[in-house]
Amino acid sequence: MSPDPNKVLAMAGKKKMKTGLEPGTQDHFGFQEVGEDARQGFVNQVFDSVAGKYDLMNDAMSGGFHRLWKNHLINRLRPRGDMKLLDVAGGTGDVALRFLKALKNQNDLQGKPVTVCDINPHMLEVGRARAIDKGFWENVKWVTGNAEALPFDDESFEATTIAFGIRNVTHLDKAIAEAHRILKPGGRYLVLEFSSVPSPLMRKVYDWYSFHMIPKMGKALVGDEASYKYLAESIRRFPPPEVFAGFMKEAGFSRVKMDPLAAGIVTLYSGWKI
Repeated sequence: MSPDPNKVLAMAGKKKMKTGLEPGTQDHFGFQEVGEDARQGFVNQVFDSVAGKYDLMNDAMSGGFHRLWKNHLINRLRPRGDMKLLDVAGGTGDVALRFLKALKNQNDLQGKPVTVCDINPHMLEVGRARAIDKGFWENVKWVTGNAEALPFDDESFEATTIAFGIRNVTHLDKAIAEAHRILKPGGRYLVLEFSSVPSPLMRKVYDWYSFHMIPKMGKALVGDEASYKYLAESIRRFPPPEVFAGFMKEAGFSRVKMDPLAAGIVTLYSGWKI
């Protein structure tokens, strides 16, 4: 039986969240204690299972609001034709295609301004097919890689984004440090992620929806209840916004800001490499 999510949230405020800096070999897959080395394999299995209908489930779970949140990210990014973007854990191309659409609307689309890096080849296959359907097949480079050890040279990009993917990495500190490493001076890092809801009443409603309805949706729409149980649990284990913003500052990012969306259900984090 899974622990009470409210107790998990309370513990998060009292103790330092695990970032990979602490010694030990244990980590968490949702609310389960697993071997740290095994965690990534479990996460990969989740996304292997849901890749084909990942965006359909995002629509169902969020009531379509994930589209507005990603649009907000793009608006904050302010795309330019000379901006070289790396989107991490964005295999299905949701952020990349929005970026390209913005450039096309500005008549500023040129070359391959977006690189999408995802650890899961099945997610990348979905994104590549979508890019072809949308007419952007020449504008995206698709790369299989780990957010904790990005296969790119130092100072290679003007901007990097990660939307609803950072909570699935094993070591937050490594992923944030890699984002800082690959950015050019003056580059920007934008992170869109679910967060802990501050209102106690809304938290109860959100917990009921997350732990009872989302897995049922996963079973009905994707045929996979367990994967969406994990995804709901992973949201609860993610650090509170002020803690994650602190990790960004520790990695060297400046002018770090938190932009809560949908009453705090989601937070958009931004920081600059000076």
